Amino acid sequence: MVNNPTSPTSSSKRSFLRWRPDQQWEAYLFLLPSLLGFVLFVLLPVLASLGLSFVKWNMINPMSSPKFVGLANFRQLLGSDQVFDDVVWNTAYFMITIVPLQLILGLLIALALNQSIRGALLYRVIYFMPVVTIIVAGAIVFQFMLNRNFGLISNLFWSLGEWTGLPIQPPDFLGSTKWSKPSVVMLTIWKNVGFTMVIYLAALQGVPQELYDAANADGATTWQRFRHVTMPLISPTTFFLFVIQMIGAFQLFTEAFVMTAGGPANSTLTVVYYIYQNAFEYMKMGKASAIAWFLFLFIFLFTLLQTRLQSRWVHYEAGE
Repeated sequence: MVNNPTSPTSSSKRSFLRWRPDQQWEAYLFLLPSLLGFVLFVLLPVLASLGLSFVKWNMINPMSSPKFVGLANFRQLLGSDQVFDDVVWNTAYFMITIVPLQLILGLLIALALNQSIRGALLYRVIYFMPVVTIIVAGAIVFQFMLNRNFGLISNLFWSLGEWTGLPIQPPDFLGSTKWSKPSVVMLTIWKNVGFTMVIYLAALQGVPQELYDAANADGATTWQRFRHVTMPLISPTTFFLFVIQMIGAFQLFTEAFVMTAGGPANSTLTVVYYIYQNAFEYMKMGKASAIAWFLFLFIFLFTLLQTRLQSRWVHYEAGE
């Protein structure tokens, strides 16, 4: 009897190195570089930071060695570190101001540019340009514009005072605790609202026109069409933008670092900025790692909470 080369008996004798649908080892070879990069530059540093959070160590001093202190770094942050309380409040302020403003402004711009208007493509490019701009360059420009002595916006206040004869003086945007946070918020929104606009624009263009036609036939107003047709269908996009922008607000660093250096009086010092200070200015690697794990915990809990709550307001189409 001649064996059929396609029979199960013949296929079971194939070489281990030959390709089979259930053993695609070639795919693992292609994944290996990315996997090694993840292990070396993500997983191992994360585990190392967890270990460092339990020690006291100045990595610059060659005579210093890691000293195990247990939960002392965490207890200090929660008990006696007033600066940590300030940076948590500052970060919360940025989150509750930047995220809603970016979502609202991005949606309004997307709604406007979703209409058939002359030059819509040009407007889209203009609004998106800050997204691809280097944030350090943008922060330097804003720092110049908001300077109280010679900034462009300050000159407008001085000119208005001279024209009206009233004692109008510009706010000290970068030198006062009252205006420093709003200044950072303005820069962040300018930088990121274009991204929100583009994502919302794609979502709006995916809403079926038939639903708007049916709403018009039922006599729905513009607000009712927006409330009962547009908002439910773009709610998954809103959820996505909300989560990633919330995480971005938690990780705010460059804007405050360049514009205000965390001041004045720590009014713009964020959690990530405080990690940088402890790690690379004060050389307290253990404390910096403990703060980083607090940040991870905050982001994880907020993301988990929103994921659990999304069923109450996010509407997915059938089959998604």
